[in-house]
Amino acid sequence: MNIGERIRNRREELGLTQEELAKKLGYKSRSSVNKVETSMELSNKKVRLYAGALDTTPAYLMGWTSEEKDKIVSNIFPITTHELPVLGEIACGVPKFANEDRGSYVDAGTDVKADFCLKAKGDSMINARIMDGDIVFIRQQPEVENGEIAAVAIDDEATLKRFYRDEETGTITLVAENPAYVPMVFTAENQKNVYILGKAIAFQSDVR
Repeated sequence: MNIGERIRNRREELGLTQEELAKKLGYKSRSSVNKVETSMELSNKKVRLYAGALDTTPAYLMGWTSEEKDKIVSNIFPITTHELPVLGEIACGVPKFANEDRGSYVDAGTDVKADFCLKAKGDSMINARIMDGDIVFIRQQPEVENGEIAAVAIDDEATLKRFYRDEETGTITLVAENPAYVPMVFTAENQKNVYILGKAIAFQSDVR
């Protein structure tokens, strides 16, 4: 029995249709599930994805064990995904032009309630564990609370920083998570082209 057949058998054991499994996986239609079930090969990433959605383990789907239920670990949870558009790069350092590139998409867990994502560039947010090359998920909103990490546009450029607004003076301060960078301060008089793109709610990083 190949991996596609094991996936089909496990789906049927759970009483799921291809449409229902596709929904759990974040797919738009059953065609992706049907394609996998007729395939003999699958990437490691997709094996883990299907194992989570089918309440089993990659080892079982790969045919390494027949005791799929006994192998489930209590703190491993299913991961279902959906696509979010990548809106260019955002500077973690000196503000950088965030070119709009909606032809690119990245998979995010369905629990990530974001509207778009940006690729971090630079090292100014390293103490918040956001590294150069990480994908930062942004929920679009015009305001954030003091101390929250926000994507902030400055003229035609954008940066990722902790946001602070002094209610008495109206001053906006953008603070890096790296002491090598000085805060960016904007008085009430020079905020005309400064606005919040949204709140950073999650990030995706490769294991280093």
